[in-house]
Amino acid sequence: MSDAPKKPPGRRREGREAALQFLFSHDLNREAAAAFEEGSPFWQLRTAKAPVRAFAIELLAGIVAHLAELDTAIEAAAENYSISRITTIDRNILRLAAYELLYRDDIPNAVTFNEAVEIAKRFGTEDSPRFINGVLDRILRERTTSQA
Repeated sequence: MSDAPKKPPGRRREGREAALQFLFSHDLNREAAAAFEEGSPFWQLRTAKAPVRAFAIELLAGIVAHLAELDTAIEAAAENYSISRITTIDRNILRLAAYELLYRDDIPNAVTFNEAVEIAKRFGTEDSPRFINGVLDRILRERTTSQA
């Protein structure tokens, strides 16, 4: 094991984490966390450099626009789980990653999987990384099958 200091997360990882934090707070209190745009109260609490905010806002806009479709895809892939039974953190990591898989061709699938699993390790439970990986794998397989 190396004693070298850990490299800080990159702009996109930090943007994903900020988006996750917004989604989490929005799930807990929809009225208090209604706006994610630049200058909203969320960004007064969650400081971030402009490129990080811009990426997070870009992700959040897409997730909000496709929320019903994302939740449907997650429920279909998470066998025997309704969206409401999935923990708040895991549900929102899945929304974030499913959005990238289904609507962002500019982000490689391998990057999306890796980022989701790493974020799950940081914010989720011990079982979160494996659960997230399994659900995302099913979403990707379903997308691939439906496009064939």
